[in-house]
Amino acid sequence: MLCQFTVKNYKSIRDEVTFDMQAATISEHNDKIIKDQDGDLFLPVSAIYGPNGGGKSNVLEAIHTLDSKILRPLCATCDKNDYEYKVSKIPVEPFAFTEENRDMPTEFEIFFRTKTAEYRYILHIRKEVVIYESLDRIKLETGRRSAMFVREGNKIGLKGIFGRFQISEDLSETLPLLSYLGITYKKNEIVEEVLNWFEDSIDFLNYGNPYQEIKTAIARSEKIKELELRMIQEMDLDIEDFRIEEKAENTIEVYTKHIVEGKSTELTLSEESNGTKKLLGLLPYIAKSLIYGTTLVIDELDAKIHPLLLRHIIDMFTDMNINRHGGQLIFTSHDLSTMNKDVYRRDEIWFVAKGRDQNTQLYSLVEFKDDNGMSVRKDAKYDKQYLEGKYGADPYLQRIIDWGKVYA
Repeated sequence: MLCQFTVKNYKSIRDEVTFDMQAATISEHNDKIIKDQDGDLFLPVSAIYGPNGGGKSNVLEAIHTLDSKILRPLCATCDKNDYEYKVSKIPVEPFAFTEENRDMPTEFEIFFRTKTAEYRYILHIRKEVVIYESLDRIKLETGRRSAMFVREGNKIGLKGIFGRFQISEDLSETLPLLSYLGITYKKNEIVEEVLNWFEDSIDFLNYGNPYQEIKTAIARSEKIKELELRMIQEMDLDIEDFRIEEKAENTIEVYTKHIVEGKSTELTLSEESNGTKKLLGLLPYIAKSLIYGTTLVIDELDAKIHPLLLRHIIDMFTDMNINRHGGQLIFTSHDLSTMNKDVYRRDEIWFVAKGRDQNTQLYSLVEFKDDNGMSVRKDAKYDKQYLEGKYGADPYLQRIIDWGKVYA
């Protein structure tokens, strides 16, 4: 479970911003949040809105960049075909509009939970060189906090049960210590638990290769395919079944089964509509998240998906009878049909806006205050007020073009 993520000096994000999946103390939809074993409350869904170029994608990409930075060194010997989207090299790019920021480190901080503990991992990187790194743990059963390691430049301090580890004197300055521990001490219980979270408990989807996405997600569990077929039937996609056929050179073909007037016909995925391709690439990850309680991060979830299907997907995550294992859905969107009090809590709606210096600002609806210091009411018309620019993240051009003058 993702608890909180903070990033500073990354692409359009100059100043520190924090994306929080902890539930605020508000009164709406309290039956639609995740209650962990220690009683702490977390959000199953968060949607980020804002104008094109405002930095929505950069918030999600920052999380992906941190994940890739940790996992990429571990996959020198792993099956890269299954984790290609996880271990692709993503450069750590600082805020580009000031000379000062280009020479400063990019800072990441993430809080996440496993079944036994909450971890805080911090990584600061400047021009691919690790400047600072640390890992802390809180045991959920006892609440006991302990530091695992701290790294400042060339100085490394190993704490607790990590104290007996031996670190190579030739440790690369560009290699995260957490990655090194995963390579050298992968059988250690805590190292394995932390790295398993980054590897298996958070997924990123951008629809770059629906064939590979289907293969990657379905290959791990027949349960995922079974749930996906049920969701396909609920969504009335007119697909009875599908199968994956391995081809030469590790490629695949996906065949969908349709029944028309009692006759069965197969189509290849390339013959399906773009919307169907997207859904077939997306649904395995939704099924995985709901079955195993993983975190799913998607850029532009609403693209090529009917608003009613989008609403259905959101409802699955906020229905605790369906989402029994604490799955989380985090996505960017322009769709306003779901931006209302019936679908979201105020802390599940996030906005990005650009400052005067082109720096991205990130804030949730629950923490937004108007010029008079007033918070947004839970019964407000969120979509209407957003379109009116009342939340600061104006989705449209500041000045609408007068087309009459253009064609005069």
